[in-house]
Amino acid sequence: MPGESSRIPEPVVERLCRYHRYLSRAVRSGIVRVPSQALAAMTGATPEQVRKDLSHFGAFGQRGVGYDTAHLRDQIRHIMGLDTPRRVAIIGAGHLGTALAGYPGFEARRFEIAGLYDSNPSRVGHSVQGLRVRSIGSLADDCQAQKVDIAIIAVPEGAAQAVADHAVAAGIHAVLSFAPVTLELPEDVVVRYVDMTSELEFLSFWIEHGAENSVEHRNRRER
Repeated sequence: MPGESSRIPEPVVERLCRYHRYLSRAVRSGIVRVPSQALAAMTGATPEQVRKDLSHFGAFGQRGVGYDTAHLRDQIRHIMGLDTPRRVAIIGAGHLGTALAGYPGFEARRFEIAGLYDSNPSRVGHSVQGLRVRSIGSLADDCQAQKVDIAIIAVPEGAAQAVADHAVAAGIHAVLSFAPVTLELPEDVVVRYVDMTSELEFLSFWIEHGAENSVEHRNRRER
């Protein structure tokens, strides 16, 4: 639903991702109808929160009956734009970028790897996961020839800002960054961060102090 995403709170969008993941599994398992209580239990929300989240986009269920599982999955998929193929550029052909380029889950979810880029001349031109590594300098021309929707930044911290600037200059307005640094980008560019070091530090804290804090967080689920 173009134009609406800016008015939807970010936590709602994050929960939509979890609802979609659960509903996709439920459809594969042959579950025909699902109540809000089941969605809540499997995604760490409450039934009231589930109903409120979905009400941003319309009415999908029937009181006392629940939701048609396949229909709700398809509606959330449409809301999230997942029925439209998305082209993704991976910037950084090191260990992380190489691993991401070979991840089969992208294609299964209609995310097409449009190209793998690097600034290191020793990597440019080599074949990685069936992709020929291209120079970061060619990104703008490639985006002009065929639209790229998302840039994945898989470079060291010190190079992340310059790489992000390249992506934005090429016309990309959605960035997923694995670099542990906050990027300074225009307001019309959406950025999501995956900071694996911080997540490991978080887990270390809970290993150290888990006894007194485990009850509140034992049901914390993947996003």
